[in-house]
Amino acid sequence: MQSYVGLCTKFSEEFLAGLDLKALAGGQMNEFIKNRNNQLFVITAAIFIFLLFRLASLTIVEGAEYAEISENVRIKELPVTAWRGEITDRNGVLLAGNMPSFTVKLIISEMPKENLENTAVDLMSILDQKGEEHIVFPIGLGENGEFEFSYDLEVAEWLDSNRLYDAKDAQTAFDMLRMREEIDEALSVYEAQNLLAYKGITPPISVKSMKFLAQMKKEEFLKSYGLDNDSGAENAYDAIREYYEIGNEYSTSESLDILAVRNAIKNQGYRKYQPITLADDISEETAILIEEKGMHLPGIDVQIEPIRYYPEGKLAAHVLGYLGKISTTSEIERYIDGMGYSPNAFIGKTGIEKSYETELKGEDGLKKVEVDVYGQLISEISEEKPVPGENIVLTIDSGLQKTAEDALEKVLQRIQVKGVYASPWGDYAFGEQSPNADSGAAVAVDVNTGEILAMANFPSYDPNLFTTGINQNDWNSLQPENARNPLAARPMYNIAALTAVQPGSTFKMITGLAALEQGLDPYKSIYSNGRIELSDRDFGCWIWNDYRAKHGLTNLIKAIEVSCNYYFYSISAGYDYYRDKPMDFEMDVETMLDYAKKFGLGENTGVEIEEAAYGIPDPGKEVANKKYYLKLKLKSLAEDYFIQSIYEDEDKLNEIVDKIAEWADENPSRGEIIRRLSQIGVRDEKVENSRISKVEALADLVKYSYFNQIAWDVGDTFNLAIGQGGHTYTAIQMARYISAIANGGTLYDLALDKENSGNGKAIDLKDSNNLSYIRKGMLEVTQGDEGTARTLFADFPVKVGAKTGTAQKQGKIPPVDEVVYLKDHLKDYNSYLQRLSASGKYEGGQIELSLLESLVNDITIKRNEDITAFEKAGQTDKIAERVRDGYLDEGAIWRYSLDEYTNGALENEEIDRYKDDYKSFAWFVAFAPYEDPQIAVTVLLFQGAHGGYAAPVARDIIAEYLDLDLPVSENPDALDNVTGTE
Repeated sequence: MQSYVGLCTKFSEEFLAGLDLKALAGGQMNEFIKNRNNQLFVITAAIFIFLLFRLASLTIVEGAEYAEISENVRIKELPVTAWRGEITDRNGVLLAGNMPSFTVKLIISEMPKENLENTAVDLMSILDQKGEEHIVFPIGLGENGEFEFSYDLEVAEWLDSNRLYDAKDAQTAFDMLRMREEIDEALSVYEAQNLLAYKGITPPISVKSMKFLAQMKKEEFLKSYGLDNDSGAENAYDAIREYYEIGNEYSTSESLDILAVRNAIKNQGYRKYQPITLADDISEETAILIEEKGMHLPGIDVQIEPIRYYPEGKLAAHVLGYLGKISTTSEIERYIDGMGYSPNAFIGKTGIEKSYETELKGEDGLKKVEVDVYGQLISEISEEKPVPGENIVLTIDSGLQKTAEDALEKVLQRIQVKGVYASPWGDYAFGEQSPNADSGAAVAVDVNTGEILAMANFPSYDPNLFTTGINQNDWNSLQPENARNPLAARPMYNIAALTAVQPGSTFKMITGLAALEQGLDPYKSIYSNGRIELSDRDFGCWIWNDYRAKHGLTNLIKAIEVSCNYYFYSISAGYDYYRDKPMDFEMDVETMLDYAKKFGLGENTGVEIEEAAYGIPDPGKEVANKKYYLKLKLKSLAEDYFIQSIYEDEDKLNEIVDKIAEWADENPSRGEIIRRLSQIGVRDEKVENSRISKVEALADLVKYSYFNQIAWDVGDTFNLAIGQGGHTYTAIQMARYISAIANGGTLYDLALDKENSGNGKAIDLKDSNNLSYIRKGMLEVTQGDEGTARTLFADFPVKVGAKTGTAQKQGKIPPVDEVVYLKDHLKDYNSYLQRLSASGKYEGGQIELSLLESLVNDITIKRNEDITAFEKAGQTDKIAERVRDGYLDEGAIWRYSLDEYTNGALENEEIDRYKDDYKSFAWFVAFAPYEDPQIAVTVLLFQGAHGGYAAPVARDIIAEYLDLDLPVSENPDALDNVTGTE
């Protein structure tokens, strides 16, 4: 400071000494100025004084600021991404690790504003030339050269891939999915969303606002630039380009690249200190090229970051889960707002990756380095080392997992073609073909700890596809080929944990144990007479239904061995139907269901990943649900069946609908229902194209479709006793239940994390020895003369306790496209109508496609007009009701049109005649060795046809786990010997 002041003082003195002050004082200013030497001296002095004072300002007044700028240019702060924690199997085999990858980052603080546009264009050009994926602006040019929002394309592609062509909005799409997937209408949208997710269906819809997520992003995007929601893509592009003052020297393509970078910077918000990822997982060649051009790409840095890597590919994919970018509102709130995650971060979306996200993530570090003017590294100054995420050791045995997955796939493939499953433990020929047996699951559990040793699903997927963001083609490849079929193969769906279906005969051990605890003598026989005739229907044993045969004298052990339905019907009611007298103990449905609950059926198993649990059947709830559906049906028919003063008065309509539903408790006769309906405002007029009145038609609907089905009776108990009816359990719940039978009555929480295993509690039983009778019956399934799995295990090196189960799936498989199916079978329908006409049962003509299409078009227009009218009137409830009934579904409209065209002659049964029937679910449960149980296995095959068909999978799993080395010789007598349907 003093040196600068002294210099200025000295210069001032010399300057004044050089001036002719007397001449100036004497008024000779003109002469002074005219002197060229004086002019030069004054100009030089002025410039020098200015430079001196500017130098003083830069070094003293603004010195600190410029020193900081200089330091920032010289020193770079580089975030260091923490390596995600590894996931290994129980033996240390790596299942999920990390590998280095090249990532292109934008360091905003190092990007001169004047360089941004050229840098963006140059960088994107390099990436495009090398075929690398990178960020894009949400407005682009379509194939037709028109501007379009990527958000709109995203919605359209999703609707198209899910065949929801008639969905006008998110609400309609969601309701159509609910209808297609047969989700209970009584469930909330949040519960329905969870169920869809369990099925592997993740609609991009916010159920809170009932909008497409892409639509919400679009609105947020437009709002951030001060644009209206209805702005067109081209207008929005022009406005945003003008907003950023992008010059005309850039082409449309180049301006879109610039806007992509600009938009990314804007989205970073106040986190501009964080680098922005422009492209990830680029090739080494591309990375080197960008580094070489670093001088011309200021602010661009290629960093080495870890990306997730799954060395075993598809192995245990549903256990591990996959990663994805933060996208949903809840994820943004939790991870970005709540935990400070970068908006570009990847998080666990499913499985262990999701459940242990915070443990696996780790803490990022920071490295300070010194660079030269070209951005080249000079030295490393300091580093805050990142803290890697925690490692997770799973209970899974990767070798056993592979055996389970391989066996599952091969068995399903052989069932599809009625082939032979080859195994060192004996080949097995499938006697019935099931072409649609393309999905299944297998679970193996340590019966003494609850550790899950294997959880296999088929089909599966490769989680490596998601590590840097999955592309559309790969995503589409993971979707079901027939989205309309709820049992279609879904690679991303964890069947083992999320599919809850009827257990079939594998539930019979619960029925037997409940009866034992009530006093059943396990060795006392009753005569199983094939079928039980109740007043309204017959209940036949499987052997009666298939062969008109009987099991005869049967005790509990024998009943489990041969899977005798008659026996379990009888003990579930505590009644000997052959002798027509009560048994020596009392038994009811509540007792049976209480034991199901004791063994953990219908409840969460404790497993650390997502699972489904719907509880055990509740007879009271079943009745309430049926009444609820009756009310929904009556409301949907109100406008057609009730007089105007009722259907237009919501309170009055609700009162009458509630009254009708309550009649179910007494179930009056058809005539009495007609009389009552006539008195409460049902229209007394003929149904169109029918001879009966609307009062009669509504009475028939109420009486035969609802009242006769609502009341709980002994037949409902029979169904529950053999694992049918309202039971819905997952494979992992069944594995837990079988483990408890095997270990003598301890119910363990299931675990995938090795640290969580061993948590169990003794089941409250009157006599735990009763389980020994159950186990003995399960042994006879594999060893008895009539055991339903004897051919597979008769020569197996260890004794196995097991049970087969077949759970029926009612209905027809919906085709990929209902309209195409209907058109393809018009010739068949005309042949049917011709036969009806010949017998005098049909007076109409043949179906002409052009006339039918015209009718379809008229009905479609009318229905869309109805929906529009409801929208204008704010009657969203009526829209939801119509959508649930398939009002806008193209296939449903065609079916309705066929009905109209033929005046009801072409009934649903005839229309669906050419569709395939669903085959039954195949269940197999087992434990081994019988004398000292160590492992329990459950196998579930979609459309597997027979429970025995799932047994080869379990056999191979058991053999692998027990390390059996004495395979049986090939035995041709073992082929095609499955007993009955069990």
